Amino acid sequence: MTDVTSTTQASDNLTGGSDKNVYLGSLTLLTSLFFIWGFITCLNDILIPHLKAVFTLNYTQAMLVQFCFFTAYFIVSVPSGYLVEKIDYKGGIIAGLSIAGMGCLLFYPAASQHSYPLFLAALFVLASGITLLQVAANPYVTILGKPETASSRLTMTQAFNSLGTTIAPYFGALLILSTAVKSAEEIKLLNVNELSAYQTAQAAAVQNPYLFLAAVLFFIAVVFAIIKLPKIKPSGQQPENTVKIASDEDHQSAWAYKHLVLGAIAIFVYVGGEVCIGSFLINFLGEAEIAGLTEKDAGKYVSFYWGGAMTGRFIGAAVMQKIQPGKALTFNAVTAAVLVLITILANGSIAMWSILSVGLFNSIMFPTIFSLAVNGLGKHTGQGSGILCSAIVGGAILPVVQGLFADRIGIQTAFFIPVICYLYIAYYGWKGHKIDI
Repeated sequence: MTDVTSTTQASDNLTGGSDKNVYLGSLTLLTSLFFIWGFITCLNDILIPHLKAVFTLNYTQAMLVQFCFFTAYFIVSVPSGYLVEKIDYKGGIIAGLSIAGMGCLLFYPAASQHSYPLFLAALFVLASGITLLQVAANPYVTILGKPETASSRLTMTQAFNSLGTTIAPYFGALLILSTAVKSAEEIKLLNVNELSAYQTAQAAAVQNPYLFLAAVLFFIAVVFAIIKLPKIKPSGQQPENTVKIASDEDHQSAWAYKHLVLGAIAIFVYVGGEVCIGSFLINFLGEAEIAGLTEKDAGKYVSFYWGGAMTGRFIGAAVMQKIQPGKALTFNAVTAAVLVLITILANGSIAMWSILSVGLFNSIMFPTIFSLAVNGLGKHTGQGSGILCSAIVGGAILPVVQGLFADRIGIQTAFFIPVICYLYIAYYGWKGHKIDI
């Protein structure tokens, strides 16, 4: 039987004395993982317009990039959870980095052969590696120290994930979009030599950045294989009280934990709501009654949305050392819901800045939901992490739902979808995350 007392003492021992420095070094290395998968994920926003132009795709075909990427979370997450339980967190991290590196390498033949299906296959492999990486790294961060500050630690590492998503578009635009893409009519006018040179230049624009990323991923995998990470068994402690909970032997799988299942729904609606807002921002800011901005100018303002998430995570990591995660989650979710309601009801700069401000309050949601949901799972933590990561598929589904409503009732009113998402998250922070005892 696993009991709270033993796991609490173990956790306390891990954060004291010389072990504290070991944990600091481990957390620093783990933070680099969060940065790099945020960077890679956000490169899709640059890759989509490039591939759309090179392969003369319509929007539906171009969006297969995101579909294949997010589908990997749904397909690979749960098996990854079982794998992490077999090979431990360190093994999962090394395997995830290696698979992601192989996915990056596949971009080379995809560009050389000018094959869009191979690009999609490469993206799926890349996303599968990142999924395994998340399944292993997220729960490891939550147990690498005191349970009471698990949400704070995960929020801090997620802040560096946001840093990756903030700077990736800038570097991606410089590297991938630096070579002008010709129209279909212009390509027809090229002779054989000119066409070959053009396709070579376009291929290199994609090949070089992803070859570099592959080298970085393999290098980090070697580093993790060499270093010695602390071996910690998942704690069964609930951070907000010291009440003894049911042991993991009383549950056959992670699905038996109600707070995990509710947490998976919370992850689904959070990612879905966040992507819904981000996906429609440029079009929304282009509405005459909102800001009337061009796509180029609106795109600049989108950085406030994602930058707000990064800023909020750095602030949240400090604040949540003192505030209970559930309360912080409820406050942020309610505030986000109110801001989106203002966006729906108002016009002009009020509607514009209220929707951009939502990013600041999105900041702590994912890491806080995640840490609350895996809390108390014991030996089922790996499986629980896989379930939660599979729920990221909400980012592929809910934006489509909002798009259907936007076509019928208008883009502004369709933002009621994120409002519903945030209200559910508020419920999870208030009550849904509590463990049955």
